[in-house]
Amino acid sequence: MANKIQTVKGTREFYPEQMALRNFIYEKVRAASQAFGYQEYDGPFIEPIDLYAAKSGEELVKKQSFTFQDRGGDFVTLRPELTPSLARMIAAKQGELTFPVRWWSFGPFWRYESPQKGRTREFFQWNVDMIGVDTPEADAELIAVAASFLRSVGLTPRQAAIFVNNRSLINAQFDALDIPPEKRVDVSNLIDRRAKMKPEAWDENGLELGLNRNQLEGLKGVLENYELWKQSEELVRVFDALEALGVKEYIKFEPGVMRGLLYYTSTVFEAFDLTGSVRRSILGGGRYDNLLADVGGDPLPATGFAMGDVVIGIILQEKGLVPEFDPTPADVLVTVFDESLWKKSLELSTQLRNAGIATMVYPEAVKLQKQFKFADRMKMKVALVLGPEEAEKGLVVVKNLLNGEQVQVQTEAVVEEVKKLLG
Repeated sequence: MANKIQTVKGTREFYPEQMALRNFIYEKVRAASQAFGYQEYDGPFIEPIDLYAAKSGEELVKKQSFTFQDRGGDFVTLRPELTPSLARMIAAKQGELTFPVRWWSFGPFWRYESPQKGRTREFFQWNVDMIGVDTPEADAELIAVAASFLRSVGLTPRQAAIFVNNRSLINAQFDALDIPPEKRVDVSNLIDRRAKMKPEAWDENGLELGLNRNQLEGLKGVLENYELWKQSEELVRVFDALEALGVKEYIKFEPGVMRGLLYYTSTVFEAFDLTGSVRRSILGGGRYDNLLADVGGDPLPATGFAMGDVVIGIILQEKGLVPEFDPTPADVLVTVFDESLWKKSLELSTQLRNAGIATMVYPEAVKLQKQFKFADRMKMKVALVLGPEEAEKGLVVVKNLLNGEQVQVQTEAVVEEVKKLLG
């Protein structure tokens, strides 16, 4: 054990129980996406590093990407996100696609970050995007997809909420406060840090950035004005649409949401757990209307969001919302009485599978008690025994593993008897 090779830092191993959680999340995101008419797609897992230089910040490209030189001398990276690949794919077939494009994906991504609760270096991510429409109602639809997912996994509006803001609205407030354009990225970052800092430290940080006292107080007023959304025609339409879509109870206006400072152009949103131990966002997104032009396509409006599987997995486990793990690989075990009856046991298992019943054959001709013990530990429901006497008479013993009762039936009646026991 001293020489055991460890996993790569920040990666995860998916034993059957963890795989069941991953599949549960996948099934729910698939259902939410398809309920709104989105089509599944995917892109390459390895991309040229130049693709991310077209839109992503320097930190992502130079510090957070798993980048290496391939044998041909080209610099490539394990994909840290999917939107640049999506943009390239759309640009490549822009003249052939039917717009608006509604696509979704769920696949693996990699970022070289410091592993901690809610963050790993290898993760799965749900991406949902609508390309080709520039309306607040399109933004609302994406938010509704996200809210539908939260509802489908059992999270109530008291447990999770989606906080919505609008970059144009906040920029208008910056104009009113005479905050110059060159300071707005820093001020936006200051807003983003507010919940993580003590009030005095936050004020001091704002003054260090060059804000005067009136601007700082005005900024606080903006961040505490939860009626501010009424000044944004776009947000009024977004919230009206969300009400019609039946998810408004999950939605809150939050003037402090400042996502993608160099990326999103109007509507932005993030979902958070309201009652648990994870402070990271569950998902986030917004409108990004400039991306396609950055990768060679004609400008197209776009809106979308992404959700990693790590944070939502922790939240669902903490709240007991993950279905109980079922260790049963198959409901039926066909035992092997001895070496001479291998073929008949295999034939019997084929008969059951052809009838749509998941069936396992024990892989050794060992004592029946050992085979029954295995079936019990795997919580299987039915065991079939085919000994020499049964084989000679065309019979099979069907044993109910839940109560120990067993009956002999003709081979051709096995499927019907098993189905009866399985309900």
